[in-house]
Amino acid sequence: MRTLTPGEVEVLFENAQDNYYYPVIYTAVSTGLRQAELLGLRWRDVDLDLLSISVSQVLYKRRGICQFKEPKTTHSRRRVAMTPKLALFLREYRAERERLYQRLGKSLTLDDLVFAGPEGKPIDPCVLTHAFTRLARQANLEGVRFHDLRHTFASLMLLRGAKPKVISEALGHSSVAFTMDVYSHIIEGMQSDAMALLDEVLPAGVNKNSVANLSPTI
Repeated sequence: MRTLTPGEVEVLFENAQDNYYYPVIYTAVSTGLRQAELLGLRWRDVDLDLLSISVSQVLYKRRGICQFKEPKTTHSRRRVAMTPKLALFLREYRAERERLYQRLGKSLTLDDLVFAGPEGKPIDPCVLTHAFTRLARQANLEGVRFHDLRHTFASLMLLRGAKPKVISEALGHSSVAFTMDVYSHIIEGMQSDAMALLDEVLPAGVNKNSVANLSPTI
């Protein structure tokens, strides 16, 4: 598992802005959705007014063919919140897609995929994976996988004080315990940071007079 620091996320975004797959990368970091969930999103699943995304189908590639399926578990079939910045980003992105469709003599509908090829066809998961690997390498983020964007989302949320239960629900995990186990190394680091903050408050050294006053009286 590899999680990006805030600085590395900034570097990734700077290098990805002109990339065709920038919208799906931006959304991955902003929501923690799995690649299959992102590629299965339709515009009817995105509520830009209520700031929510519904995960109702996923896209997998089996034997060279892209297939849509329902999420495997009830926890995976969920509604996740989005930030106002992501909502604004997707609103502008949808406007761009509408203009593209108009040039093709088509209309963008609620059943169209949010992240798709130029003509609306599903994005091949393998193509996205390879494209992201090249992008990460160009950004000097060697070894970072697309799935690591999901871990990065969880890491950033934890570091900013989000409750594990909230993160677990957003990720579609089966339990909070599973989430805590997956990201235990981050939580341990947070405990160390918390102890460092506490240490700043505590007085340094021992006051000998205070210790003497604590001696039992005979």
